[in-house]
Amino acid sequence: MGKQFEGKVALVTGGAAGIGKATVEAFAAEGASVVVSDIDVQGGEALAQAIRAAGAKALFIACDVRKADQVEAMMGQIKAEFGRLDCAFNNAGIEIEKDKLADGNEEVFDSIMDVNVKGVWQCMRFELPLMLAQGGGAIVNTASVAALGAAPKMSIYAASKHAVLGLTRSAAVEYAKKGIRINAVCPAVIDTDMFRRAAALEPRKAEFAAAMHPVGRLGKAEEIAAAVLYLCSEGAGFTTGIALPVDGGATCI
Repeated sequence: MGKQFEGKVALVTGGAAGIGKATVEAFAAEGASVVVSDIDVQGGEALAQAIRAAGAKALFIACDVRKADQVEAMMGQIKAEFGRLDCAFNNAGIEIEKDKLADGNEEVFDSIMDVNVKGVWQCMRFELPLMLAQGGGAIVNTASVAALGAAPKMSIYAASKHAVLGLTRSAAVEYAKKGIRINAVCPAVIDTDMFRRAAALEPRKAEFAAAMHPVGRLGKAEEIAAAVLYLCSEGAGFTTGIALPVDGGATCI
Protein backbone atom coordinates (compact mmCIF):
# COMPACT_ATOMS: atom_id res chain seq x y z
CA MET A 1 0.00 0.00 0.00
CA GLY A 2 3.01 2.31 0.22
CA LYS A 3 2.88 5.21 2.69
CA GLN A 4 -0.79 6.13 2.44
CA PHE A 5 -0.86 7.72 5.91
CA GLU A 6 2.26 9.86 5.48
CA GLY A 7 1.79 13.15 7.32
CA LYS A 8 -1.22 11.91 9.27
CA VAL A 9 -1.63 11.27 12.99
CA ALA A 10 -3.32 8.11 14.26
CA LEU A 11 -4.44 7.30 17.80
CA VAL A 12 -5.00 3.73 19.01
CA THR A 13 -6.50 3.09 22.44
CA GLY A 14 -5.79 -0.27 24.01
CA GLY A 15 -2.71 -0.04 21.81
CA ALA A 16 -0.13 -1.91 23.88
CA ALA A 17 -1.12 -5.46 22.92
CA GLY A 18 -3.23 -7.64 20.65
CA ILE A 19 -5.33 -5.96 17.97
CA GLY A 20 -4.30 -2.52 19.19
CA LYS A 21 -0.58 -3.28 18.92
CA ALA A 22 -0.98 -4.76 15.43
CA THR A 23 -2.89 -1.64 14.34
CA VAL A 24 -0.28 0.71 15.80
CA GLU A 25 2.41 -1.15 13.87
CA ALA A 26 0.34 -1.10 10.67
CA PHE A 27 -0.27 2.66 10.88
CA ALA A 28 3.44 3.27 11.53
CA ALA A 29 4.42 1.09 8.57
CA GLU A 30 2.14 3.21 6.39
CA GLY A 31 3.84 6.44 7.42
CA ALA A 32 1.55 7.73 10.18
CA SER A 33 2.70 9.34 13.39
CA VAL A 34 1.15 7.06 15.98
CA VAL A 35 -0.15 7.68 19.47
CA VAL A 36 -0.24 4.54 21.60
CA SER A 37 -2.73 4.79 24.46
CA ASP A 38 -3.15 2.18 27.17
CA ILE A 39 -3.24 1.64 30.93
CA ASP A 40 -0.29 -0.75 30.43
CA VAL A 41 2.53 1.77 30.78
CA GLN A 42 5.37 -0.71 30.36
CA GLY A 43 3.89 -2.33 27.26
CA GLY A 44 2.87 0.96 25.70
CA GLU A 45 6.22 2.63 26.26
CA ALA A 46 8.05 -0.40 24.86
CA LEU A 47 5.93 -0.39 21.70
CA ALA A 48 6.37 3.35 21.13
CA GLN A 49 10.11 3.02 21.64
CA ALA A 50 10.31 0.13 19.16
CA ILE A 51 8.45 2.15 16.54
CA ARG A 52 10.73 5.13 17.03
CA ALA A 53 13.75 2.82 16.74
CA ALA A 54 12.38 1.69 13.38
CA GLY A 55 12.34 5.30 12.17
CA ALA A 56 8.68 6.25 12.63
CA LYS A 57 7.13 8.79 15.00
CA ALA A 58 5.41 7.41 18.08
CA LEU A 59 4.15 8.75 21.39
CA PHE A 60 2.82 6.78 24.34
CA ILE A 61 0.12 8.31 26.53
CA ALA A 62 -1.14 6.49 29.60
CA CYS A 63 -4.91 6.87 29.68
CA ASP A 64 -7.87 5.22 31.35
CA VAL A 65 -10.64 5.74 28.79
CA ARG A 66 -13.27 5.66 31.55
CA LYS A 67 -11.93 8.93 32.96
CA ALA A 68 -13.01 12.13 31.19
CA ASP A 69 -10.11 14.15 32.57
CA GLN A 70 -7.55 11.66 31.30
CA VAL A 71 -9.11 11.42 27.84
CA GLU A 72 -9.36 15.21 27.57
CA ALA A 73 -5.74 15.56 28.68
CA MET A 74 -4.68 12.99 26.08
CA MET A 75 -6.35 14.97 23.30
CA GLY A 76 -4.64 18.13 24.56
CA GLN A 77 -1.28 16.37 24.46
CA ILE A 78 -1.93 15.11 20.93
CA LYS A 79 -2.85 18.63 19.80
CA ALA A 80 0.25 20.10 21.47
CA GLU A 81 2.57 17.45 20.03
CA PHE A 82 1.17 17.03 16.52
CA GLY A 83 -1.39 19.79 15.99
CA ARG A 84 -4.00 17.41 14.58
CA LEU A 85 -5.68 13.99 14.78
CA ASP A 86 -6.56 12.31 11.50
CA CYS A 87 -7.44 8.76 12.55
CA ALA A 88 -8.68 7.33 15.84
CA PHE A 89 -9.13 3.64 16.60
CA ASN A 90 -11.13 3.35 19.81
CA ASN A 91 -10.12 -0.18 20.64
CA ALA A 92 -9.79 -0.35 24.43
CA GLY A 93 -12.17 -2.94 25.82
CA ILE A 94 -12.61 -5.81 28.25
CA GLU A 95 -14.31 -9.22 28.27
CA ILE A 96 -14.65 -10.71 31.75
CA GLU A 97 -17.99 -12.50 31.60
CA LYS A 98 -18.61 -16.25 31.92
CA ASP A 99 -22.12 -16.55 33.38
CA LYS A 100 -25.65 -16.77 32.09
CA LEU A 101 -27.56 -13.53 32.47
CA ALA A 102 -29.37 -14.39 35.73
CA ASP A 103 -26.05 -15.39 37.33
CA GLY A 104 -24.31 -12.12 36.50
CA ASN A 105 -23.48 -9.40 38.99
CA GLU A 106 -23.57 -5.64 39.08
CA GLU A 107 -19.81 -5.23 39.41
CA VAL A 108 -19.17 -7.12 36.17
CA PHE A 109 -21.92 -5.17 34.41
CA ASP A 110 -20.50 -1.82 35.49
CA SER A 111 -16.93 -2.79 34.59
CA ILE A 112 -17.83 -3.91 31.08
CA MET A 113 -20.08 -0.97 30.36
CA ASP A 114 -17.61 1.56 31.77
CA VAL A 115 -14.78 0.48 29.47
CA ASN A 116 -16.57 -0.78 26.37
CA VAL A 117 -19.33 1.83 26.13
CA LYS A 118 -18.43 4.83 28.25
CA GLY A 119 -14.81 4.57 27.12
CA VAL A 120 -15.75 4.73 23.43
CA TRP A 121 -18.16 7.59 24.11
CA GLN A 122 -15.53 9.52 26.10
CA CYS A 123 -12.96 9.12 23.34
CA MET A 124 -15.31 10.16 20.55
CA ARG A 125 -16.57 13.25 22.34
CA PHE A 126 -13.03 14.55 22.77
CA GLU A 127 -11.72 13.36 19.38
CA LEU A 128 -14.49 15.00 17.40
CA PRO A 129 -13.64 18.63 18.29
CA LEU A 130 -10.06 18.12 17.05
CA MET A 131 -11.32 16.66 13.79
CA LEU A 132 -13.97 19.33 13.36
CA ALA A 133 -11.36 22.05 13.78
CA GLN A 134 -9.20 20.60 11.01
CA GLY A 135 -12.09 19.83 8.66
CA GLY A 136 -12.32 16.06 8.85
CA GLY A 137 -11.02 12.73 10.04
CA ALA A 138 -11.85 9.06 10.48
CA ILE A 139 -12.88 7.16 13.58
CA VAL A 140 -13.12 3.38 13.92
CA ASN A 141 -14.61 1.75 17.00
CA THR A 142 -14.03 -1.86 18.02
CA ALA A 143 -17.34 -3.70 18.23
CA SER A 144 -17.56 -7.49 17.81
CA VAL A 145 -19.49 -10.21 16.06
CA ALA A 146 -21.30 -10.26 19.43
CA ALA A 147 -22.77 -6.92 18.34
CA LEU A 148 -24.37 -8.61 15.34
CA GLY A 149 -26.15 -11.46 17.09
CA ALA A 150 -26.36 -13.42 20.31
CA ALA A 151 -23.47 -14.32 22.62
CA PRO A 152 -24.52 -16.92 25.20
CA LYS A 153 -22.86 -16.43 28.61
CA MET A 154 -21.64 -13.06 27.37
CA SER A 155 -24.89 -11.10 27.41
CA ILE A 156 -23.44 -8.00 29.08
CA TYR A 157 -20.47 -7.98 26.70
CA ALA A 158 -22.84 -8.40 23.75
CA ALA A 159 -25.00 -5.54 25.03
CA SER A 160 -21.93 -3.33 25.34
CA LYS A 161 -20.92 -4.02 21.76
CA HIS A 162 -24.46 -3.44 20.50
CA ALA A 163 -24.20 -0.08 22.26
CA VAL A 164 -20.92 0.65 20.46
CA LEU A 165 -22.74 0.17 17.16
CA GLY A 166 -25.48 2.55 18.31
CA LEU A 167 -22.89 5.21 19.14
CA THR A 168 -21.06 4.58 15.87
CA ARG A 169 -24.07 4.78 13.59
CA SER A 170 -25.66 7.77 15.30
CA ALA A 171 -22.43 9.79 15.34
CA ALA A 172 -21.72 8.82 11.73
CA VAL A 173 -24.95 10.48 10.64
CA GLU A 174 -24.44 13.50 12.90
CA TYR A 175 -20.99 14.28 11.48
CA ALA A 176 -21.24 12.96 7.91
CA LYS A 177 -21.43 16.45 6.38
CA LYS A 178 -18.48 17.62 8.46
CA GLY A 179 -16.00 15.35 6.70
CA ILE A 180 -15.74 12.89 9.58
CA ARG A 181 -16.38 9.23 8.89
CA ILE A 182 -17.20 6.91 11.80
CA ASN A 183 -17.29 3.13 11.40
CA ALA A 184 -16.99 -0.02 13.51
CA VAL A 185 -14.99 -3.18 12.99
CA CYS A 186 -16.51 -6.44 14.25
CA PRO A 187 -13.93 -9.17 14.90
CA ALA A 188 -14.73 -12.78 15.67
CA VAL A 189 -12.24 -14.76 17.80
CA ILE A 190 -8.72 -13.42 17.27
CA ASP A 191 -5.49 -15.19 18.17
CA THR A 192 -4.01 -12.83 20.75
CA ASP A 193 -2.11 -13.30 24.02
CA MET A 194 -5.37 -12.66 25.88
CA PHE A 195 -7.10 -15.48 24.00
CA ARG A 196 -4.16 -17.86 24.53
CA ARG A 197 -4.24 -17.25 28.28
CA ALA A 198 -7.96 -18.03 28.35
CA ALA A 199 -7.46 -21.12 26.18
CA ALA A 200 -4.71 -22.40 28.48
CA LEU A 201 -7.27 -22.48 31.29
CA GLU A 202 -9.94 -24.04 29.06
CA PRO A 203 -8.23 -26.14 26.34
CA ARG A 204 -11.53 -26.95 24.61
CA LYS A 205 -12.13 -23.22 24.10
CA ALA A 206 -9.48 -22.98 21.37
CA GLU A 207 -10.93 -25.98 19.53
CA PHE A 208 -14.46 -24.60 19.70
CA ALA A 209 -13.33 -21.11 18.69
CA ALA A 210 -11.61 -22.34 15.54
CA ALA A 211 -14.61 -24.48 14.61
CA MET A 212 -17.05 -21.55 14.85
CA HIS A 213 -15.37 -19.93 11.84
CA PRO A 214 -16.13 -21.50 8.44
CA VAL A 215 -12.54 -20.82 7.38
CA GLY A 216 -11.47 -23.22 10.13
CA ARG A 217 -9.07 -21.07 12.10
CA LEU A 218 -8.81 -18.10 14.42
CA GLY A 219 -8.39 -14.61 13.06
CA LYS A 220 -5.09 -12.75 13.19
CA ALA A 221 -4.64 -9.36 14.83
CA GLU A 222 -3.00 -8.15 11.63
CA GLU A 223 -6.20 -8.93 9.71
CA ILE A 224 -8.21 -6.66 11.98
CA ALA A 225 -5.54 -3.98 11.65
CA ALA A 226 -5.81 -4.16 7.86
CA ALA A 227 -9.58 -3.61 8.10
CA VAL A 228 -9.09 -0.61 10.38
CA LEU A 229 -6.56 0.96 8.03
CA TYR A 230 -8.95 0.49 5.12
CA LEU A 231 -11.77 2.21 7.01
CA CYS A 232 -9.43 5.12 7.78
CA SER A 233 -8.10 5.36 4.23
CA GLU A 234 -9.15 7.56 1.32
CA GLY A 235 -10.37 4.41 -0.39
CA ALA A 236 -13.17 4.25 2.17
CA GLY A 237 -14.15 7.86 1.59
CA PHE A 238 -17.76 6.92 0.80
CA THR A 239 -18.06 4.54 3.73
CA THR A 240 -19.50 5.65 7.06
CA GLY A 241 -21.77 4.19 9.73
CA ILE A 242 -21.02 0.57 8.89
CA ALA A 243 -20.27 -2.46 11.08
CA LEU A 244 -17.61 -4.41 9.19
CA PRO A 245 -17.40 -8.10 10.19
CA VAL A 246 -13.90 -9.60 10.06
CA ASP A 247 -14.97 -13.02 11.18
CA GLY A 248 -13.94 -15.87 8.90
CA GLY A 249 -17.54 -16.26 7.79
CA ALA A 250 -18.94 -16.71 11.32
CA THR A 251 -21.87 -14.35 10.82
CA CYS A 252 -22.96 -16.23 7.69
CA ILE A 253 -24.14 -19.24 9.68
